[in-house]
Amino acid sequence: MTINFYQTNARQFFESTVNVDMSSLYAAFTEQLAPNARVLDAGCGSGRDSKAFREMGYQVEAFDASSEMVTLASQHAAVPVRQLSFHELTDTGRYQGIWCCASLLHLPASQLPDAMQKLARALTPGGIWYVSFKYGDSERVKEGRHFTDLNERTFSNLIQQLPGIHIQSTWLTEDKRPDRNETWLNALLRKA
Repeated sequence: MTINFYQTNARQFFESTVNVDMSSLYAAFTEQLAPNARVLDAGCGSGRDSKAFREMGYQVEAFDASSEMVTLASQHAAVPVRQLSFHELTDTGRYQGIWCCASLLHLPASQLPDAMQKLARALTPGGIWYVSFKYGDSERVKEGRHFTDLNERTFSNLIQQLPGIHIQSTWLTEDKRPDRNETWLNALLRKA
């Protein structure tokens, strides 16, 4: 369902997100990274964040489940972008940083533990991991996309299922897009 939305609306989604200023979120993540660290942009969408991290000097790889978004992100970010779902990720100990900006939220809550375990496995020991979810405690479908909303309690319960992964910090932000009035739960996770 959600992949079909991005297949059909890839260009429109790209145009509405590619120029959003995410610098404050980047800063919280990149201050935890060593220079030239390998970063995975998981569920990269438009490639906006992949491009930003590449321009900061990081080694960036990315994936997205939508072939249309993979094409657009590859062209925009000039980094390797694989067509892959979270459940197909098999990398082990490859990335010093993983960036999941507004991507994991499209999975049903029942699928989040498995997907996050695969991401945790891909992170190196000591690695940093950014995630964001729309703030709330429900699952819903809106305009052809599935959303799993989390708050601090439901997020903490989810992370407790991931051995070796600890919440470093959480904070709330308002949506960066001018036409949106939504609150986001942001978190930095650390692998022991």
